[in-house]
Amino acid sequence: MTILTVLVGSRAHGLAGSDADYDYRGVFVTPTSAILSIGTPKPRETTWMEGEKTEDGKLDATAWELGHFLALATHCNPTILEVFCAPVIEADEDGEGLRALFSSIWHPKGVRDAFVGYGLNQRKKFLEDKDRRPAKYASAYLRVLYQAAILLESGVLPVDLRESPVFPTLQRWREGRFTKGEVIDECLVWQQAVENRYVRCGQTPDLDVVNEFLLDVRRRRW
Repeated sequence: MTILTVLVGSRAHGLAGSDADYDYRGVFVTPTSAILSIGTPKPRETTWMEGEKTEDGKLDATAWELGHFLALATHCNPTILEVFCAPVIEADEDGEGLRALFSSIWHPKGVRDAFVGYGLNQRKKFLEDKDRRPAKYASAYLRVLYQAAILLESGVLPVDLRESPVFPTLQRWREGRFTKGEVIDECLVWQQAVENRYVRCGQTPDLDVVNEFLLDVRRRRW
């Protein structure tokens, strides 16, 4: 049963063009009896649907089983952490409870390592002109570093970037108006900001709270 669905990608970031896909991420719960029973197929931990046509364009959707999702969240991957903060499409009580765990699950080193690593991966694709979409990778490189810097400083992960100081730059880059040198230089500034704020960040996770939530859901959703 799905407990949470959120909008992610360029439409959530405020950077979508008229032909942009609709990207969704979700979390579902497998009944505990199905997880513990023997002699039955192992329940799926991830589901995805890519490229389905809708009236508004293409739809891409990925969802994770709750336990798997929380385990992934402890590594602070930006794709996962955004689910806690992105615009909600649908959520039940457990979905709202899951979102409330955000401050208990992320930690500074995980954010620094995962977000910078994600950014460097985008830089590699940008410099290699992967899929001939350098604008996409340039803007993703800057976006994820900005998100990490703000999260480490304020404890808030920004998703809608329209009011952010980097939004005009992101828009311009998405339109293909940049030089390689500008992209590298600007992103190095934000990467250094991430490093500086990581050193000062006093955030500590509380996995006991996370486990209490997970076990409570497992008991109730037998």
